[in-house]
Amino acid sequence: MRVLRLFKILSVFVTYGLDEFVFSHPRTVAVLSISRGLFFWRRFNAPRAIRLRLALEKLGPIFVKFGQALSTRRDLIPLDIADELARLQDQVPPFPGEEAQKMLEVIYGRPLTEVFAAFDRTPVASASVAQVHFAVLKDGQEAAVKILRPNVEKAIARDVALLYTLARILERSIPESRRLRPVEVVAEFEKHLQDEMDLMVEASNASQLRRNFSDKRLLIIPEVFWDYCDTRVMVMERMKGTPISQVDLLRTKGVDIPKLARDGVEIFFTQVFRDGFFHADMHPGNIQVADDGRYIGLDFGIIGTLNDTDKNYLAQNFLAFFRRDYHRVAVAHIEAGWIPPDTRADEFESAIRAVCEPIFDKPLREISFGKVLLRLFQVSRRFNMEIQPQLVMLQKTLLNVEGLGRDLDPELDLWKTAKPFLERWMSEQVGWRGLVRALRQEGGQWVTRVPELPRLFHRALSVLPEHNALRQEVQRLQQQQRSLQRWLTFVLVLLGVLTGVAFALMFLFLQGG
Repeated sequence: MRVLRLFKILSVFVTYGLDEFVFSHPRTVAVLSISRGLFFWRRFNAPRAIRLRLALEKLGPIFVKFGQALSTRRDLIPLDIADELARLQDQVPPFPGEEAQKMLEVIYGRPLTEVFAAFDRTPVASASVAQVHFAVLKDGQEAAVKILRPNVEKAIARDVALLYTLARILERSIPESRRLRPVEVVAEFEKHLQDEMDLMVEASNASQLRRNFSDKRLLIIPEVFWDYCDTRVMVMERMKGTPISQVDLLRTKGVDIPKLARDGVEIFFTQVFRDGFFHADMHPGNIQVADDGRYIGLDFGIIGTLNDTDKNYLAQNFLAFFRRDYHRVAVAHIEAGWIPPDTRADEFESAIRAVCEPIFDKPLREISFGKVLLRLFQVSRRFNMEIQPQLVMLQKTLLNVEGLGRDLDPELDLWKTAKPFLERWMSEQVGWRGLVRALRQEGGQWVTRVPELPRLFHRALSVLPEHNALRQEVQRLQQQQRSLQRWLTFVLVLLGVLTGVAFALMFLFLQGG
């Protein structure tokens, strides 16, 4: 099956003339000439960008997602291709509305007229995994109904299996590629895809994000109508906003575009560092803007998470970058174990400085994080740095945020916008505020666990009979502790007696006076 799928990919590659993209470099133009000679029968009436989009749609969900990611990087690909690939964000050819209605009736076990007051069979958006229809609930509430594509699980499982095969071949044939951990990266990608194909997971993601931004100051998340949700269908509040890609229309509505760009950066860093729970599919098709300038989040199938260790490591690195403290960046990498412990910090510091120093004091339009990341990967390869799979989604999201910021406000200074937020967050984590927060969060557990420590300590010793020396030392310490407790008790009693005698003498003295 995998061989047949690979043959299908190569067939589409040839049919749509994608060799034009691969072999267009001057060094490989001879290969392109040979390819054109071998496949002389091909005749292309459509421009290259349309052919690329059609090929990705033909190959299925994973390739569509690849095209979605590319569409946000107008600094890395030609504009005609970026414009055409943007259609993949919410304009993938839909499946028939009649089929959607039949699927819903099977899921709910009754006619759709008994579930909704109205259901529009014409989809309003269609993406690689699901499509959306508008509906009205029985109570009059306007809703958006998201339905998985038929057989999408099989299509994705097939391509993920092929990716695993290619990743293993890569690891075996190119030892240097093991540093990039391709199999683990595919596994991480698969995990997020599995979550995306379970709409109950997506609904819970939306619910969590809605709680995280309950003040609705910067970001609005639709309410989930749980009674209508299933693993293959998600029903939520219908949101009314302007797609963020329609910048001119937003201006006519009076939206402050530079502020919108800054708010996007704050939303990103808030999700990552405050919550460790972030929307990891922030392409323009998933974001709208309310008339008052607030963001509206849509499509919560891909969510990234970070633990406290990751958040602290990233915050230290971001702040060190902003302060141009490259030595701290180098030391943080070594301390985190991401590069070998015998690495000379000064050499790694010098390499990072050479990459990052040229990008400071420049507006966003003059900076390409894609190119910076490429150079950082080259540096990491030189120092045998291992790629961290749990941060792959974060890197992808950061690139999406950059692409959005570039479209909204090319003059946006990402560093100045993010630095105050990160400094405040670090202060709350490691300063006195952090100590108070930790006491508030952990204090209750300490109260219940401290009395259990002797019993737990004794149990730990009982399962380690071979550590006689350790046990003897603990017993000696326990004897000293009991002796100390006896002395403290004696001292306290003596102080009590002396205090009582002093008060008695004072009383007699006052009586005698």
